[in-house]
Amino acid sequence: MKIIIAGDGKVGATLTRQFTAENHDVTVIDFNSTVLDSSVERYDVFSVQGNCASMTVLNQAGVREADLLIAVTNHDEINLLCCTTAHSMNPKLHTIARIRNPEYNEQAYRMRDVFGLSLVINPENQAATEIHRLLKYPGFLRRDTFAKGRTEIVELRVDAGSKLCNVKLMDLRSIVKCTVLVCAVLRSGSAVAPGGDFILREGDRLFVTALSENLTTLLNNLGIITRRVRRVLICGGGTVGYYLAARLEKEGVAVKIVEASLQRCQELSALLPEADIIHGDVSDQDLLLSEGMAQYDALVTCTGLDELNMIVSLYAASRGVPQVITRLSNADNRSLIDSLNLGSVICPKDLCSNNIARYVRAMKNQTGAALTVHAIADGQAEAMEFRVDEHTLHCGEPLKQIKLKPNVLLVSITHGAAPQIANGDSMFQEGDIVLVVTNGREVLYQLNDIFA
Repeated sequence: MKIIIAGDGKVGATLTRQFTAENHDVTVIDFNSTVLDSSVERYDVFSVQGNCASMTVLNQAGVREADLLIAVTNHDEINLLCCTTAHSMNPKLHTIARIRNPEYNEQAYRMRDVFGLSLVINPENQAATEIHRLLKYPGFLRRDTFAKGRTEIVELRVDAGSKLCNVKLMDLRSIVKCTVLVCAVLRSGSAVAPGGDFILREGDRLFVTALSENLTTLLNNLGIITRRVRRVLICGGGTVGYYLAARLEKEGVAVKIVEASLQRCQELSALLPEADIIHGDVSDQDLLLSEGMAQYDALVTCTGLDELNMIVSLYAASRGVPQVITRLSNADNRSLIDSLNLGSVICPKDLCSNNIARYVRAMKNQTGAALTVHAIADGQAEAMEFRVDEHTLHCGEPLKQIKLKPNVLLVSITHGAAPQIANGDSMFQEGDIVLVVTNGREVLYQLNDIFA
């Protein structure tokens, strides 16, 4: 497929790496020639320097022959104009625009036909949604939802003194007292597809498939105390902080935002009448202590500086804040991140890339395409949902009789509204939704790709 990526920033570079690895024909547009030269050298793509909203530049990029254009520059207005212009030049073109400004959020969606938009992506809003979901279950580092919210893959860390330390996976159910399936384990930065004899060690991060109704049982039996979050301290009043605070306000959660810009504080005060807005520097330890940081149920760092977010999160963890969530714009160095006590790490760039990747795979294979795609285990594995249709092989056969490709695991089957964690006797039928986890080395475009 021929894909044009307008904007060679963090998201653009991530998409370029991903789509070239999947053998798509990629063209990148950006004003910065140095950045473009780097992308050409690393990924062997075609590049065009200039304004992506210009018809001349889009012509040079081959927009009339392209299948998809993704506009991810740093300016919402340019992204919208780029998509509108490109679609007028090629009405068959699919277009995706990244829109960050909350003022444009609903407008872009309602006017997507006018703008020629196939999909609108808002990474900051997605990040706020993920953080909000994590606040509901403080024991998990991450939650990915499937089967319309009825099945989840949750991330847990095996800390010193955990009930999971030195436990064989075959003995896990006797501890958690509910049906779960460990679909991946990260150990020393490498993802492992564990068998029943695999022994969990301190420092492991495991990705567990469970029914949503069993999440509380899972945490309670692991000795992880869960309590409703009533007070949240947000460090940084940018877009992510605003989206998150607005959600929490509606639920009656007490929110305090610490923001360095006086003008932004005044804006937030008008937008969030129920929140406490504090003008100050979040790197000032005395300020955080005076604002009662240790008495909050959760602290979220979402300033525009990754280094500052990491430092504040480390400090909050050292002061005993029960739940810490860190927003990072670049989470590529996972070995360093995992060595630090940052709590849950949310990366809007990765959330945005995952959504776009799912759309591209659906374009490539309109019939039987993945319904959802989530990167897990630091991008070393993928969890995907597929619908079983009339073309799916092995319908009605027990899983123990079906041979899957290496490093592919079928983890759950949803029949109607009833999800089930898969076992050897499980079977899928036409209309069911199946959840599959793969190591990500081979792209799965349809369900039949999982079978040996």
